[in-house]
Order: sequence, then C-alpha cells, then structure tokens
Amino acid sequence: MTFSHHVRECIRDTINDHDKRFACLYGMLLYGRTITQEEICLKSESSIFSAVFPALMRTIFPSIPLQIEQKPRKDGSTLYIYRIMGKKSVTIVRHRFHIHEKRCIDQRNLPTNSMGAFLGGVFLTCGSITDPMKEYHLEFTAPTEKLCHDLCDILYSVGVHPNIIQRKYSFCAYLKTCDEIGDLLTFMGAQKCTLELIDIQIDKEVTNRVNRMNNCDMANIDKVISASEKQCKDIHEIINHDGSLKEISPELRELAELRLENPHLSLQELGEMLHKPIGRSGVNHRFRRLSAIAENYRKENRK
Repeated sequence: MTFSHHVRECIRDTINDHDKRFACLYGMLLYGRTITQEEICLKSESSIFSAVFPALMRTIFPSIPLQIEQKPRKDGSTLYIYRIMGKKSVTIVRHRFHIHEKRCIDQRNLPTNSMGAFLGGVFLTCGSITDPMKEYHLEFTAPTEKLCHDLCDILYSVGVHPNIIQRKYSFCAYLKTCDEIGDLLTFMGAQKCTLELIDIQIDKEVTNRVNRMNNCDMANIDKVISASEKQCKDIHEIINHDGSLKEISPELRELAELRLENPHLSLQELGEMLHKPIGRSGVNHRFRRLSAIAENYRKENRK
C-alpha cells in the first residue's frame, strides 16, 4: 500500500455526514479533467476514488445515471473512467454546484466545517503524495490556472503556503515541507497519516544525526592517524640520526616511546598515560619540539 493510498483511505473514512459528502463531491467534480455542457468526465487509477465517487453521486444525485468504464493498464493497474452524459444531467449537476464555463471555487458550496472535506475531494481527484521515506512532496494537479490559484488561496487560508508550477497544459500546486504537509493532512482528516509522517521525520532526523556523528568520528580518526603518522616519522628520523632516543630530554623520550607503542591514540589519551599526566595542548607542544629536532636533522642530511 502506498502512502497516497493510505491518505485516500483516511479521507474516505472522514466523509461521514451530508455536508461533508456534498463538499467532497464538489471538490471531486470541480477538479475533474473535463466539464462541458454535454459531458462531465473524471478519470483515476485509485481504487479509493472508484469507490467514493459513485457512492457520493448516488447520495447527492440519485436520479442521474453514471457511466463507468474500466481500462486495464499494462503495469497491472486499472484506469477508472466516470462520465455524466447529456445536457440535462450535466446542467443539473452544474447548477447544483454553481459550476460555470470558467470554473472557480464557489464558497456557497462549502457549508460550515466542510472545507477539509472539500480539499479531501480535490485530493482524491487530482492530488498525490510521495512516499515520505524518499522525500516530502504533496501536490494537486489542477486542470486550469484559475482553479490552481483558487486552490492556493484556500490553502493559504488554512495556514499552508504552496508553490505553483506549470506542467504542459495543467498547473500544479505543491508543498515540500514536512510540517506543512502534516498540517494539511490533518486538516483533510488524515490524522493517522500525519502521525506516520511525524514518525518518519523523527526516524530521518535520528538517522541523519547518527550519520553526522559517525562522519565526524571518522574524520577525527583520520586526523589522529594522519598526525600520528607524521609524529612517528619524526621520531624515527631522530632514532636514525642518534641511534636511539637517549639524546633527547626524558619528557620527550617518554612521549616518543608512547607514540611508537600506541600509534592510534589521541593526544589527550597519550597525555593521560604519561608518568606525569598533561593535557592535550601540552602533548601537542612536546610533539612540536620533537618535530623541530627531526626537521633540523633532515636539513643536516640534505647538506
């Protein structure tokens, strides 16, 4: 089951009184692909749509016949096509919902507390949401620019702020932030999906935080190894020149021997192992002194 399917199920389950059924059907019809004087046609691959739309039509327009066609697709899905045919039937539907040639949202069709059901109907007809495990993206593909802007005005009024993009002959209003998508799902009645979305967001944030910490740890390990390799080279340069570490001071000799024995330890850890423990900065200072001795020996060898 896709996340979009789950959202549609939740929307379906909230359409439970006459006002919501009326508003939901209005959203579905208004944002359908084709509305002319002779025909209203809606198409969808959603099994939820195929159950909800004819049920709402039987409730709101029991006397209007609905033509239903199913077209199997090569990928195994089915395209559901619903048609209201004939000027008389189309006129009844359009008059009931105040749908004119230039389609626009008519607030008279939205009784109190039914805006969520209306948006749910629009989503059932032309909405989709990407699997939030992959990315956060919810969109409505409106059949006209006017309907897209009207929809955005409604969305603004409920606290979400979509962007608009044109795709060929349709206009798309979309959301890309998890919080706004969650707010809209809740408003449309898909609270269960909002909770699932929040869980996914938390899992993603924890995973990203762990990855950042692991990357930071790996970077620190790489820095320790790189520094240790240089320090060991300096120490070996001194040994090769003097034959041993006896010529350098006892404090430098102790640190040099510890480093050769523990090439993967950090400066802090080396400092804690000294006979007289010192901090990281003190250890770093001693390694700089060792490096200076080794560099002097290298200069002598180059002469």
